[in-house]
Amino acid sequence: MLQFKSITAKINRYILLIFLLVGLITCSTQKKHFDIPKDPHSWSNPQDVKVQHLDIDLNVDFESKKLSGRARLNINNIAGTDTLILDTSDLQIERITLGTNEDETTWRLGENDEYKGAALFIAIKKSTKQVNIYYSTTTAKAVQWLQPEQTAGKKLPFLFTQNQPVFARTWIPCQDSPGVRMTYSAEIRVPRELMAIMSAENVKAKNKDGVYHFNMPQAIPSYLIALAVGDIGFQAISDRAGVYAEPSVLPAAAKEFEDTEKMIVAAEKLYGPYRWDRYDIIVLPPSFPFGGMENPRLTFATPTVIAGDKSLVSLVAHELAHSWSGNLVTNSTWEDIWLNEGFTTYFEHRIMEEIYGYDYKEMLAKLDYDNVLQTIEQMGKDNKRTALRQNLTGDDPDNTPTAIIYDKGHLFLRTMENLVGREKWDTFLKNYFNTFAFQTMSSEKFYNYCQENLIKGDTELATKLQLHDWIYQPGLPANHVVVESPALQEVKNQVEAFKNGTPAADLKTNGWTTHHWRYFIKNLPEKLPSKKLADLDATFAFSQTKNSEVLFSWLMLSIQNRYYPSYIALEEFLTSVGRIKFVAPLYWSLASTKEGKAMAQRIYSDARAGYHPLTTSTIDRILDWQDK
Repeated sequence: MLQFKSITAKINRYILLIFLLVGLITCSTQKKHFDIPKDPHSWSNPQDVKVQHLDIDLNVDFESKKLSGRARLNINNIAGTDTLILDTSDLQIERITLGTNEDETTWRLGENDEYKGAALFIAIKKSTKQVNIYYSTTTAKAVQWLQPEQTAGKKLPFLFTQNQPVFARTWIPCQDSPGVRMTYSAEIRVPRELMAIMSAENVKAKNKDGVYHFNMPQAIPSYLIALAVGDIGFQAISDRAGVYAEPSVLPAAAKEFEDTEKMIVAAEKLYGPYRWDRYDIIVLPPSFPFGGMENPRLTFATPTVIAGDKSLVSLVAHELAHSWSGNLVTNSTWEDIWLNEGFTTYFEHRIMEEIYGYDYKEMLAKLDYDNVLQTIEQMGKDNKRTALRQNLTGDDPDNTPTAIIYDKGHLFLRTMENLVGREKWDTFLKNYFNTFAFQTMSSEKFYNYCQENLIKGDTELATKLQLHDWIYQPGLPANHVVVESPALQEVKNQVEAFKNGTPAADLKTNGWTTHHWRYFIKNLPEKLPSKKLADLDATFAFSQTKNSEVLFSWLMLSIQNRYYPSYIALEEFLTSVGRIKFVAPLYWSLASTKEGKAMAQRIYSDARAGYHPLTTSTIDRILDWQDK
């Protein structure tokens, strides 16, 4: 009897232990979900019910400029709630069903918000595992539909999406917050002469039926879902890297990006293995509004980086670096975007140093350093928007100063490296990426992680680093690194020589790269007589250059001085390029005078149809544009 009681007691202890373990696992899983921060730019409720997998099935109709089909969401109803809330914007919802049996359910759309769109409230049950939404797009800010004449080939249409920051909801009903990660799959049907690729596992050639299937096995936030459809070819760079582009662009693109595999190897050497299987790049038509977009497995890139001499491939290094900082460890909300972009800019510079050397990297760093100093001077050192951690509640999530979140963020991490020592800093960063892989990060979380794993109670080191001031206070802390570049100092010497009367032809410019020329033009006096501008243009052919960065810098100087011989190039540039970084400052500079604004509006009336919606929303405000 005693033996029986003893056995029974042991069995009961084992059962209790099993229940405790299950409870701990359940609590741990729930804690991860409940830890998802409330996003001020999302209506969704992932704290209660979280989307774990998205499957989209869409038809691409170029004639009606519409995507239509179904989004199937696999969910985990953590809190047992009766409502799933999703983000939408300008979607036509037809019907919503639950489960594999497709039982109809009730739903409603909330009021529309300028930045957040409309919440979609869906009635669910505690046991609901699957929600099926049948819908179509009306206008989708993420999607640009290009006519054949807007492409390189001029024969077939093209489509691409740009989800960041909050535009996934304009073509997919989802929990559109960087704090929510999910896997996804897709079936996309396109015209047979076109090819579809996504930020997922991709094919490398067109098929006959125009139906393409995709799978993204790693969990990502909604802003990293991406689709491109067009006359697309592929060329391999290495076993795990390659380039997609229109056929006429493909050879030049592949040549420009041939060092991509070297960059991947350099990045892995620094901060651990590349975890996304492949790294491919697609070169999009010129209307793409950004330099690049770090969609996992498939970076979207502007053709303006194809300079012919690899002088602008730091963009590839930047988007590749996002495979660690941003895609792997992601800012939890857009208020912490410096954790994506500042880290990535620092990482980009380290990759460039590995491939092209220290002096080359220092030129990039000096350009960024001057940019952040100038921006803080213009905005005011006490301006709260110059803090790394942004307050964007009630504001456009895209309304973040680039020089702050990119360049101040980079300067912060470079200062940390300087104060801690590169070897110790690299070990810290490598552990950081491994510890938080496929998770989200906030400023507070990063601050605490630094305290526990870098400072470790060392009050002297804490005082030296000034973490709180860097992250939460405006301006620049006094401990920031001062960046100098001997190569660019030589450029400054030539600027002084030109100012003092040396003809352009006698300046010492042999071997200059894009970065030398950008620095040269930027440091010229804001006001120059036409005679001196004509001397520069005749000697260096700035108005005819195909290098977008150099041409942009020259056109800005030309507008400031009303140097009309460059205005033909200006108009051609504005009507052929849609990259916001270039066109917004040019239009803004033109609009500073009555005469210039009239010219800007005339050019814009012709160019606007070829711009992405993100670009037009920016330029519309600059020019007080009323769409007719």
